[in-house]
Amino acid sequence: MASLKEIKARISSVSSTLKITQAMKMVASAKLRKAQRMVGGLDDYKSALYETLERLSAFIANSSLAAEGNAGKVALVVFSSNTALCGSYNANIFKALQSRVALLQEDGAQVEIIPVGEKVLKMARKAGLDINADFVAAGDALSYEEMAAFARYLEDGFVGGRFSRVELLYMNYYNAARQSIVSRGWLPVARTDSAADAADDDLIVEPSAQEVVDELLPLVLRTDMYATLLSSNASENAARMIAMQTASDNAEDLLSQLRLTYNKQRQQDITEELTDISNGKLG
Repeated sequence: MASLKEIKARISSVSSTLKITQAMKMVASAKLRKAQRMVGGLDDYKSALYETLERLSAFIANSSLAAEGNAGKVALVVFSSNTALCGSYNANIFKALQSRVALLQEDGAQVEIIPVGEKVLKMARKAGLDINADFVAAGDALSYEEMAAFARYLEDGFVGGRFSRVELLYMNYYNAARQSIVSRGWLPVARTDSAADAADDDLIVEPSAQEVVDELLPLVLRTDMYATLLSSNASENAARMIAMQTASDNAEDLLSQLRLTYNKQRQQDITEELTDISNGKLG
């Protein structure tokens, strides 16, 4: 059985770990609240852009960003965290990535992975996947300008024929208790099922509907890419907050067990000392 000194040292170690996990939970919680505000603040703007684009959707088919039939690779943009300690967040994303790559390859597609986050980059390299890591640092950068530049890079790759299409894979944020993996197409842009065959007759568009769509569509795509990053970041911090709460709960349970063991051992040692003293007197 461990000595009192060993048990006391372990209690001290677990107590230090508990302080760290509690502090990390508080940091993750603060980051999550900030991410929630940013996601919510973008929703109205994003919805207004999509509504305007939908009313002009008859002209989307004429855009180079809606073209079909390019012979390039499928670009699979995968969002993950740059750091660990967020539970199974990154592992689940990588499992979804492997499944999606397998399905695409079964269809005869060549797949290029574009990681947004250090963790998926490392896992994809280890798995021997075809990677472009130009934007791996964006996982912690919540900058619209950086994500707009990233979106332009993907748009240029699609229009230039390097990519036949672009897909996004990320953990979508719903609330602090619910996040789920989403895999969806990003390019080419498709018209919605509800789109009319002609432009909205109530709209007066200057200089022309097609010119407005050609300017609006890249803006929508760049806003969507930024919103995806924000959602991924919120999911990461929610996962980290839950993971640190679980770690704190486990540490508290372990501390209770160690303290009980310590008290029992201490009581046993005291009893043995009293017994030795009593036997000495009797002898």
